[in-house]
Amino acid sequence: MGKLTAIAVKAALATPGTYQDGDGLFLKVSGKGAASWKLRVQHDGKRRDIGIGSAKLVTLAIARDKARELRMAVKVERRDILAERKDASAAKMTFREAAIQYHAENEGSWKSRTYARQWLAGLENYAFSKLGNKTTGAITAADIITTLTPIWQDIPETARQVRNRICTVLNYAHAKGWRSSEAPSGNGSLKAGRGLPRQVKEQVHRKAMPYIAIPSFITALQRKHSYGRLALELLILTGVRSQEVRLATWREFDLVSGLWAVPADHMKRAKAHIVPLSRAALSVLNRAAALKLAGSNFVFPGVSGGAMSDMTLLKVLRDAGEDFHVHGFRSSFTDWAANEGFPDAVVEAALAHKTPDAVQAAYRRTTYLGTSDKPGERVRLMEVWGTYCTSAQCTEEVKVGKVI
Repeated sequence: MGKLTAIAVKAALATPGTYQDGDGLFLKVSGKGAASWKLRVQHDGKRRDIGIGSAKLVTLAIARDKARELRMAVKVERRDILAERKDASAAKMTFREAAIQYHAENEGSWKSRTYARQWLAGLENYAFSKLGNKTTGAITAADIITTLTPIWQDIPETARQVRNRICTVLNYAHAKGWRSSEAPSGNGSLKAGRGLPRQVKEQVHRKAMPYIAIPSFITALQRKHSYGRLALELLILTGVRSQEVRLATWREFDLVSGLWAVPADHMKRAKAHIVPLSRAALSVLNRAAALKLAGSNFVFPGVSGGAMSDMTLLKVLRDAGEDFHVHGFRSSFTDWAANEGFPDAVVEAALAHKTPDAVQAAYRRTTYLGTSDKPGERVRLMEVWGTYCTSAQCTEEVKVGKVI
């Protein structure tokens, strides 16, 4: 017969302490008003406290019945109840859910909103498709290697970041009790030269489409309308980075003045950037407006109406049979501008590059935008570039414009 009574339990809830009932069952009341039943047992020579439930929900009689069942499971059936519960929790928590929860708990402590967004975006773009629906407890080193292999040599720095973030989420899952072990070590099977191949040490620049081929490619893009095609066309015409066009919302554009105000948290350097819109770029936005998705403020929404994945832009290129990189169009633009004789400073300002010389950076305050009455060199640069890109010039040397 136990030592506690229902009346004693009710009284104990008002006073913090530990109240023994016998045979390992006890009631634990904290100073914050929480009260729970626990059963203390010995398993493999170690003392374990197994939670039975809140004393506000589980009566003394039910707690004794549960304690009896647990003692039978541990002493007679030799089961590890805590390990079973941990495995059961792990079976319910997917990698995507764990990553989103980790991100929500930690994003406030990171250096910038841009970094916080990019942290989760890296997993969305490169890990969730293979690992997202897997439970955290089921993910192995082999699963991680399979996920990283397609990008390991192509974008090595990004691949290493994704590897580290995957391991961070799995370690977080282990700490939360959703996974029975920590993540595979970056010095073990996930180290380059072991489970993953050694990465090419020399810097490999992203392959850029020759600018002489771009007019025909633009013509091919325009044969069909889709968010991915339109987004890639605007990216080419404006010289922006992938994330700036993918995250673009309608409120950023002044179509009357022909200006695109890219907010700081969409930019690589976390500094707002103004992009002059050529007539060709405005044409893209007019076509995108005709396809505007109700309920979404993104100019080029993804499948669910949220931000478009950067893999969508790459897919447009791959579907065209082109092995160039999306980021390479900035190099194409730079090469064309140099050939046309535009000053380097104007081109660098158009690309939102940081001025490498500190003295120049301190004194060069102009953005080369000019005014509405007297447009600056960047306005002329983007208009001439837009005219060139949509001129549909073809050459015998470069064959593009495949049906895509």
